[in-house]
Parts: sequence; structure tokens; C-alpha cells
Amino acid sequence: MIWQTIVRGYLRLIGPVADWLVARGVRPNTITVIGTVCCGAAGVLFALGQIRAGGWFLGLTALWDVLDGTVARRTGTASTFGAFFDSTLDRVADGALLGGLAVFFAQPGPLRSPAMVALCIAALVGAQVTSYTRARGEALGADLKTGWLQRPERITILAAPQAFFGADFDGWVLQAVVLLLAITSWVTVWQRMAEMRRQVT
Repeated sequence: MIWQTIVRGYLRLIGPVADWLVARGVRPNTITVIGTVCCGAAGVLFALGQIRAGGWFLGLTALWDVLDGTVARRTGTASTFGAFFDSTLDRVADGALLGGLAVFFAQPGPLRSPAMVALCIAALVGAQVTSYTRARGEALGADLKTGWLQRPERITILAAPQAFFGADFDGWVLQAVVLLLAITSWVTVWQRMAEMRRQVT
């Protein structure tokens, strides 16, 4: 309930931006591409060790991830291809963000850690499988929106703690974020598999 309240407040906040984009005829797929490029840039900042800058940049540009759907609905241009395009580029964005963190932990330095690289990969694979389970389940006629960690929560976790803490405190906040993402992603996969089994048996 708290998260849904935050989401509704956020949608009201970005409403004027959506109106501005609609008035200028910006297409939803263009917004999707811009959002993906921004996530890619945040991933590059993470890879370069600019963790705090990457967190702020991701947080401030995350609105593009929501605006494409909002503009599509307001202009009546929502389409099957648009949903497919958005979902596909979301996977690219997730790869850029978690891949950037994996590169950061692989670089020589005080926070270099093969274990953290492995956790970044586990979180990335978990995020991809989380999305796949929903898509595959819906293709088979099931409704699999359940689970602890969906994409909005994942982006929030990747942005907010890094924006405020960066790699401070010997990087333990950043490490905790990656661990949290890895665990909750795979828990969500298990939850969706269990829900799929419940719905089809």
C-alpha cells in the first residue's frame, strides 16, 4: 500500500512533463529509447566508479521509464509492438546498470571483489528471469504480477542508496544493495514459479 501511494504521487508529479511531451508530439517509442540511453549512461558512471553520480543520474532520469507508457495512453498510441519494444529495451537497461556495477567490482582498487562480480551477475540473471517468467506465464494464460521485486522497485534500489552513499563506508551500502537485488530477484522468480504452478494445477 505504501509503494502504491508513492507510485500514484510520482505519476501525478510527472503529469505536467507528460502533457508537455504530448503537446509536442513526442512518440512513446522515442521516450523508451531515451530512457534506455539514460540507463546506459548511468551504467557507464557505475563502471567508472562514479557511484554517487550514477545513482543521482539514474534517479533523476528514471521518469523516462514511466513517461513512455503515460504518453502512449494519453495519445491513444499504445500498441502491442510498443509494449514489446519497451520490455525489450528494459532488459537492455537492466544489463547496462548491473553490468556497470560488475565492471566496477572487477576493476583494480579497494573494492575489487570477484565475489561481488558474481553477485552482480546473479542479480542480472535473476532480473532477466524475473521478467521472462512473467512474459512466458502471460503467454500461457497466467497472471504473474506477483513477487517482491519488479522493475520499478529494482530501479529505485539501484538509484536511491547510491545517490546518497555512493561507495562510502568502504562500499558496504553498495554491496548490500547488490546482495539485496540478487536475493530478491531470485525469490521473485520462485514466487512466480509457485504462482504459475498454482494457477495451472
